[in-house]
Amino acid sequence: MKLKSQKDFWAGMMYMAVGIGFAVGAQNYSIGTGARMGPGYFPLILGVLLTLIGAAVAFKGVTAGPADGDPIGKWAWKQVFFILLANFAFGILLVGVPSIGIPAMGLIVAIYALVFIGSLAGSEFRAKSVFILATILAIGSYVAFVWALNLQFPVWPSFITG
Repeated sequence: MKLKSQKDFWAGMMYMAVGIGFAVGAQNYSIGTGARMGPGYFPLILGVLLTLIGAAVAFKGVTAGPADGDPIGKWAWKQVFFILLANFAFGILLVGVPSIGIPAMGLIVAIYALVFIGSLAGSEFRAKSVFILATILAIGSYVAFVWALNLQFPVWPSFITG
């Protein structure tokens, strides 16, 4: 089978794999009906839709594309590393890991760490721009999650708030 677009085909396969994973994972929860949705309803519908979108994209990759096959480029390992590291740091800093002695640093510190580490994935680093972005995101997150939604999680480091 000759792929007309490797990018579309493999992107479609990735969507299908994630969609099937969500649909299978949703089976562990009660699904319910459209009128009385259970906790597994949304992941199931999301999984089915993602699988259908993936099938359409993969089919397009087999049937349509440039004559050279639109090959996949090399992986951007630096970007993958820093984006994953930023997300792990956010989760760890937000609530801490008491079993290994890392205290909860709270939402504000976690957002600054997320933005600064994530910005290292780019080709250039401008500390002033990153600081401004982190400040805007921290204020926006505080307003949205703590003030408006009244969610209960640490905002400041635990050694400051007690």
